[in-house]
Amino acid sequence: MLREQLLDPVFPGCPIRNVLTRIGDKWTLLVLLTLEGKGTPLRFKELQRSIPDVSEKMLTATLRNLEADGLVLRQAYAEVPPRVEYSLTKRSASLMPLLNNLVNWSLDHFDAIISDRQRFAEKK
Repeated sequence: MLREQLLDPVFPGCPIRNVLTRIGDKWTLLVLLTLEGKGTPLRFKELQRSIPDVSEKMLTATLRNLEADGLVLRQAYAEVPPRVEYSLTKRSASLMPLLNNLVNWSLDHFDAIISDRQRFAEKK
């Protein structure tokens, strides 16, 4: 199911809010990073096995949203049994260096952030 709301309701013309809302959810980054990390098109079940805590329903919705935004290509093959593969598009390939920088930044600063959160919580 595609998200009902395709544009930010308060600022529908804001590209930053609209794009970040879409890619900033719980599963989108994991799907994109998984597709990039494998380097080859993946079938649905391969993606699901690579992200074990995602439900079938959420993976389906995430893939549809990514396809709708032109970030994932869904290729269906007329075979028996049917085969469907997912891969990154040129648009998402241009996004991946930025996402990888974010991942690396997160890894570099994770311990300090968790420590700061704990200190903050103790002050309350």
